[in-house]
Amino acid sequence: MDLNRKNVLVVGLGMTGLATARFLHHRGAVVTVTDMAAEENLVSSVLELHQLGIRTELGGHCRESFGSSDLIVLSPGVPHTHDFLMEAGRKGIPVIGEIELASRFIRDPIIAITGTNGKTTTTSLLGNMLAACGMRVFVGGNIGNPLIGYVDRDEKADWVVLEVSSFQLDTIDTFRPDIGILLNITADHLDRYADMAGYAASKGRIFQNQTLEDIAILNGADPWVLSEAGRIRSRKWVFNGSSTLEEGARLNGNELTLAFTSCPSLRAVFPCAQTALGSARLDLGESRLYGKHNQENICAAVMAAIAAGGDVRNIQSALNQFKGLSHRIEFVRTVNGITYVDDSKATNVDAVYRALESFQEPVILIMGGRDKGGDYGILEKAMQNHVKLLILLGEASELIAAALGNLVPTVRVSSMQAAVTNAHQAATSGDVVLLSPACSSFDMFRSYAHRGDVFQGEVNKLR
Repeated sequence: MDLNRKNVLVVGLGMTGLATARFLHHRGAVVTVTDMAAEENLVSSVLELHQLGIRTELGGHCRESFGSSDLIVLSPGVPHTHDFLMEAGRKGIPVIGEIELASRFIRDPIIAITGTNGKTTTTSLLGNMLAACGMRVFVGGNIGNPLIGYVDRDEKADWVVLEVSSFQLDTIDTFRPDIGILLNITADHLDRYADMAGYAASKGRIFQNQTLEDIAILNGADPWVLSEAGRIRSRKWVFNGSSTLEEGARLNGNELTLAFTSCPSLRAVFPCAQTALGSARLDLGESRLYGKHNQENICAAVMAAIAAGGDVRNIQSALNQFKGLSHRIEFVRTVNGITYVDDSKATNVDAVYRALESFQEPVILIMGGRDKGGDYGILEKAMQNHVKLLILLGEASELIAAALGNLVPTVRVSSMQAAVTNAHQAATSGDVVLLSPACSSFDMFRSYAHRGDVFQGEVNKLR
């Protein structure tokens, strides 16, 4: 891909946009970066760009810049349906994302993971498993390490392991993972997609360029995942499958059984793939990941590690040592027999359902934030089975109260401090206080991580 002297517009000046602008500049492109945020909110990034001689348009977008570009590259989260982008597309100007741009310069094998929930956990766990098997691994993408930064890295990887969001998949063209994973599809981002079918189709794009030599790893119990399966040309490996004839992984309590036939194509393409395929078992009993949903994430990671040439012994060792990730059903502390758990990353309704199903103890649940268009009614049964008190805060508290407030005692508060105080006063020994919001954080916090940090700070103040 020749970028020399091409006029390239980068839309979005976050971490990925900055890395993309650097990359394009070093390839000889004439780069302009645009962002809706004002310059005073992007000072350090703007300073670096100006030192490189890169032009910026901040505090809004300029229609002329979109129409006069040779190429437009979107950062994650920038809607590809923006009017200026649609106009550029009609003029024949290519509009791609950073993942697509980077993949055109990468020849190393790629594993890509998507799904509504569990992407980051699965991506991180898989990276650890491959490293434990002695492979060189790059872990990045939507997990916070832009793929474009890998392209010019001196040390190359045996496997590039990527978390990929639906927003990033919306802007691919030729991107092709050798192993693609679709964990689940549940209601999310319906403020951006017209309906669930549109959202599912976006997730399914992870497989659109795969060939017969590639592998698709699928959740066989998810109806929306199965709705995309018919369009997949690659070889299908399934977890949660309904047929004993399907290749993949099966769960029986804490035992994970793997069943594969031969896979000569992977061995031919990837010399590191030396695993003897057949049947194997792993023990999940020592894993520190809570809940059935995390068992599914483990299944997907193990299957991908096997496909990439990992050996069962080292995969098992990596699983036993993996501590999980911050703000994902993360144990905070126990106070007077009350367990406090931070699940701030649960930014959609299905994630809350999965979190509640992880506990047998009575739960005091803290929910709320900025609504994302999900159906809170999905939680009715889980509420009745697990929750003794519902505490609501943020913009969506009224919506959630209308949907669930008649099922369990419910209070509304105005701050995280008040939420933790109310929970502490209502809890008794043996209870779990769970922050699992079902909403984005941007009404009151900078990010889900900031929200989780504030929750943990309040919990750590308790005596």
